[in-house]
Amino acid sequence: MKKILSLFFVFLFLFNLYAQNSRTNQSTSKIPENADFWSNYPNEELADFLVSHLSDEELLAQIFMFGWAGEEPSALLNQWVSERGLGSVKVFGWNTNNTEQVAKSISSLQELAQRHKFKIPLFVATDQEGGTIRHVKGDTTITPGNMAIGASQYPIDAYYSAFYISREIKALGINMNFAPTVDLYTNRDSSVINVRSFGEDAEFAGQLASAYVAGSIAAGVIPTAKHFPGHGDTSSDSHIKLPGVYIDWEQAEKRELVPYKYLISQNVPAIMSGHLLYPKIEAEPASLSRPWLTDILRGKLGFKGLIITDDMMMTGAWGYAGSSSEAFKRAIEAGNDIILSSRTAELDERLWTMNLSNIRNDPNFRKIVTLAAHRVILEKLKYFKSGNAAPLFPEISRLKDQIPDKEGQKFFLSQACRAITVYKEGHFPYKGGDRLLVVGPADDENRNESPFFAEAKKRYGDFAYYKIAFEKLGHVGIDWNGNQIEAMAGNYDTIIFYVPNEEGAEIAKRLKNCGRRVYILSALTPIPVLTGFEFADTILLGYSYSIYSYQALFAALSGEFTPEGKLPLESR
Repeated sequence: MKKILSLFFVFLFLFNLYAQNSRTNQSTSKIPENADFWSNYPNEELADFLVSHLSDEELLAQIFMFGWAGEEPSALLNQWVSERGLGSVKVFGWNTNNTEQVAKSISSLQELAQRHKFKIPLFVATDQEGGTIRHVKGDTTITPGNMAIGASQYPIDAYYSAFYISREIKALGINMNFAPTVDLYTNRDSSVINVRSFGEDAEFAGQLASAYVAGSIAAGVIPTAKHFPGHGDTSSDSHIKLPGVYIDWEQAEKRELVPYKYLISQNVPAIMSGHLLYPKIEAEPASLSRPWLTDILRGKLGFKGLIITDDMMMTGAWGYAGSSSEAFKRAIEAGNDIILSSRTAELDERLWTMNLSNIRNDPNFRKIVTLAAHRVILEKLKYFKSGNAAPLFPEISRLKDQIPDKEGQKFFLSQACRAITVYKEGHFPYKGGDRLLVVGPADDENRNESPFFAEAKKRYGDFAYYKIAFEKLGHVGIDWNGNQIEAMAGNYDTIIFYVPNEEGAEIAKRLKNCGRRVYILSALTPIPVLTGFEFADTILLGYSYSIYSYQALFAALSGEFTPEGKLPLESR
């Protein structure tokens, strides 16, 4: 009897498999051979058709994403698009000072893609998180960023931040954004995440991230949550080495994975895998780990969208794998759907030839690549035929009207004001009228004065100033500037001191015994000013070097509004 039942179930399995293949063949057989991406058929059927008609080279190219150096795409990148059918490109921060040129570059690449036989458009991605991470520069808005959103405590601020950021990059033809960052700010020594995080509360970060994703989708740009499974509990940078996060599964599930659970329940379309090692959970880095990506992210958490690697040129990826070709192979096998490289690979590079050989000789590898290409193409069909997609060919003549976003500028100022946090309150607000020294950031490389000083002048008229290039300091620079500040302090009644980083905090601490009233205006990470500033009269937290944050900090300091922001971290 058991033998008969076993045979029955084998028969039933084979029959269902035949029926499924038959339905697939029937659906794709209805589509004529001259069909392309824009043909009018159901998305699933058309995706099946396109994938079944792609060559091995086209299958593999569809899951690659390359960046380029220089203002215009290189001849090599153009070859990848026109000859190989490259699936995606990435706009990095080194070729984006001219927004009009960015749009022209994207348009030229999409034109090449449309000349390819199936006319499959490119995913064009960038990192436009807001705050400190703004890869598309030029005329785009510098926004207050995620920690300012966390401080405002309003999910609607996350929604509209994403909405206006997305409207700007969408006008350029960028259709995918590697944001939001949902890493938790649990390691206070982090120089990689810090203000890129919404804060340290996992539930609240999940809620804000959900609002951010909704805003991005509403504006017509695909959001990508990152860096799975979580980059916040390490001070190491995966650009330089492989970071370790030394927590167990129970803690990860209660903390790092919580924002992803929120987003997966919301059907977030894409998640970026991080070059991160969780040695108490899994021996391989997450981006190269099938247990992390296939078993946990897809299986346990139920994610159905695209998985995209962080840049494979980071030392955390190729350094661990031993070579870029081996890293690409492992990333594909782990279950990533798009493999990202900041550098355009040579046409005959081993990362291409080895993986192409694997497709031809390893049926399981072919199955993995085919499934990834199918996910990519299906997501493209759903997105580009949604009626809300970024243009393939941006309207260059309209860019000046669209970037910066005029509505967005008004919103970001109000958002910056909602974020301002009074961490310590003394003689506040400060109305001026005494001998004032303002210490702030140095002029930029074009000799343009920081808007920080412009905002001070609006409120306080004439004052003495001292400028510091905070990002270029070493021990000598800290000591030299500290001596100068100490020597000057006695000549003034009040000192307003801008603190953007640890080095700035060290200089400001030299005022500990100056006997003058000191106001600290903190930008970027608030950690340096949370301890050691008992001598300061007042401490305001702004979380950003955006002009809107400067405006909000000085408006709050001078009493133009009452700040109500909350530090989204436990003060330790």
